[in-house]
Formats: sequence, C-alpha cells, structure tokens
Amino acid sequence: MGTFVDYAATGQAALAEIAAAEDLDTIEQLRVAFLGKQGSISGLLKTLGAMSPEQRQSEGPQIHALRERVTTALAERKAALESAALEARLAAETVDLTLPAPEAPRGSVHPVSQVMDELAEIFADLGFAVATGPEIEDDWHNFTALNMPESHPARAMHDTFYFPDASPAGGKMLLRTHTSPVQIRSMLQHGAPLRIIAPGRVYRSDSDATHTPMFHQVEGIVIDKGIHLGHLKWTLETFLKAFFERDDIVLRLRPSYFPFTEPSVEVDVGFALVTGPDGRTRRALGGHGDDPGHGWMELLGSGMVNRKVIAFGGLDPDEWQGFAFGIGVDRLAMLKYGMDDLRAFFDGDQRWLSHYGFSALDVPTLSGGVGTPA
Repeated sequence: MGTFVDYAATGQAALAEIAAAEDLDTIEQLRVAFLGKQGSISGLLKTLGAMSPEQRQSEGPQIHALRERVTTALAERKAALESAALEARLAAETVDLTLPAPEAPRGSVHPVSQVMDELAEIFADLGFAVATGPEIEDDWHNFTALNMPESHPARAMHDTFYFPDASPAGGKMLLRTHTSPVQIRSMLQHGAPLRIIAPGRVYRSDSDATHTPMFHQVEGIVIDKGIHLGHLKWTLETFLKAFFERDDIVLRLRPSYFPFTEPSVEVDVGFALVTGPDGRTRRALGGHGDDPGHGWMELLGSGMVNRKVIAFGGLDPDEWQGFAFGIGVDRLAMLKYGMDDLRAFFDGDQRWLSHYGFSALDVPTLSGGVGTPA
C-alpha cells in the first residue's frame, strides 16, 4: 500500500501559494518547485509506475488533474503580473509636451534631400514643374520609347536590374536606369508645351567610390515650338550659376551621342584646383577651363530631343521641338559640398550626417541662398 495523498488539499495549497505570488521571480520559483524535475507534483507523477493497476486507475487522473490546475494557475498568474508590470511601465513613461526642446536639435536633412530642394527652387523660378514616375518601369518606357534599340548595351543584364515577371504589356519589368521615362509619361499625359524636371532614384548594376547601384538623378525637358540649342545652353548656365552661387561658371558643349537626343552634347564646366584648410586639393567650379591653373570637368549630358522620342510621346515632331538634360544629384552634392566618396551617402554614419547634414529650418531660397550647411 502506498502513502495516502490528499490531492485536493495539495492542490488548494499550491493554488494559494501561486495566488500570493507578487512578482515574476516568485512565479518561476513556484513553477520549479511544483513542476520541475525535482518538483513535488513531478514526484507524484513518478509514483505512478510503482502503483498497482487499480491504484493507477484511481489516482492517475487525480495527479494529472492536479498538474493541469497548477500549470493553468501559474500561466494565469504570470500573465496577470506581466500585464500589471506593463501598465505600470506605460503609466511611468509619460511625455511632457510642455518641456522645452533640446538645445542641440537631433537629426539633420540629408545632403541629397537638400540638393533636391535646391534644384526644385531654382527650376521653379525658371518656370519648370516637378514631375515623378514609377521606379519599377517597363522596358517600353525605359528603353524603347527613348529610341534605345534591343541591341543597346544599357539593356544588358550587367547594366540593368530586371524582374523575372513580364509587364502587363508583355515586355520586361525593371528598376529604371534613369528618370528619362518620366518625360515620355509626361508627354503622353500632358502633351505640349511642357517644361518639367524629374528628380528621383535610379538603379544601375555598378559600384565603386563614384558609383552605387542606387543613386539619384534629375532629368529636365522642355517641349515647345521653336526650341534650339541656345535655349538649352542658357538654361543650364543659369541653373549652374544659381546652384553653385557663382557668376563665373563657364560651360563648354562637346558633340556626343545619346539615343534619345539629336544632336547630343556633353556639357563641361571650368574648374580650378584649390587647396583647402586641411591641405587637401579639390576642384572648385568657376572660371574658363583653358585659363592657366584651370581645366574642364564633364558634368552632364544633354541635347535636342530626338524626333522619334517626341513621336513616341504622342506629339508631332514637325510641330514641336525640345531639349533635355540629365545630371546626377549625388554628384552635384559632392561637387558643391566637398564630398569625395559616393558610398558614404548611403552608409548612415551619424558622424558623416552630423558634418554634412542641414538644419530642418534651412529651406533653400534664391533670395537667401540655396545652400548653406547647417
């Protein structure tokens, strides 16, 4: 005969101890005392093997029921204590909105965001609107409508990020390689005359100190009657003088080739080599590139919009003409604010952001200056 155990009294005593527990540590200690390997209820379960079949049939259900009641009580008490602790924490973690702001504001505006605002401010003064388009494009808008044939190297997998699924129109889907598709979408949607800039993120399979797989570009396009290269040169010269806040910006146009413009020109800008306070030599834009101590730097690509592109945009190229240009926003920021590694733009280093970032209140204006570091 085994020792008689009053399971009801044992259960009541255990439940009373659990109900009296006032913290999670006590609950854990009780769990180990009752249900651990050496726990009292675990010990009762071990006695089942030594019982006769009749005893096991009689006492087995009582032991299991005792274990279930204790397990349930432990879980409920633990949940109640956790809930109470959370309520107390939430009550203590209040925010007094009447407190003054910290003396040193936290966070800053990223140089790319600041330059985007500077571009919008300058071109708005020239009568341009800001247009946007999808970053996931189909190959018709990204390549075909921009007069880029199937054999064009930019369509290769090593230059472009493609998606495995086809577009609804049957072509390939991809991450746009430039913001130029926005000009096609804008012509189709708004017709002519048209005067827009299209800043945004673009993607190409490239990475080094001056290239990243994702970067920022601004596309500009003007469609109207009687447009010629002189309008393009004046627009770019006016923009660069306002952006770099210098009147001695000198441009040089060189013949080039882009599928979506004809004629196409590369735009060089004059620069001088200057030595900063840190002893490092850098390029400072300004002056004639052929002057002593100066040189020419390739800055952007541009040209007159190709007749085929105007036709793809739903317009008559015999009636409408236009010019377009594209430039890297990140490169503009590097040139203006003296940064030498494009990869740092995307590292999220707080020290870099604190040094090159801008105050949230530093809103670019033509009257007050479009770019003053925080």
